[in-house]
Amino acid sequence: MSEEVMNKERWVEVFVAAGLDEPQMRRWHAEFERRYPAGHRDFLEWLGLPAAEVAAIRSDIG
Repeated sequence: MSEEVMNKERWVEVFVAAGLDEPQMRRWHAEFERRYPAGHRDFLEWLGLPAAEVAAIRSDIG
């Protein structure tokens, strides 16, 4: 099995494959941010998102 780097697009593919729609994905992010803000930030950075996008996501749902 080849190891592929996880990124935003692949993560969204996993969510969609699991049956999540856009509102459900937003709720997931909002709950993650509410419960574990530092962990949510780390997760978004792990996906390779630039700092400006991380900040925008967090402020949009926080």
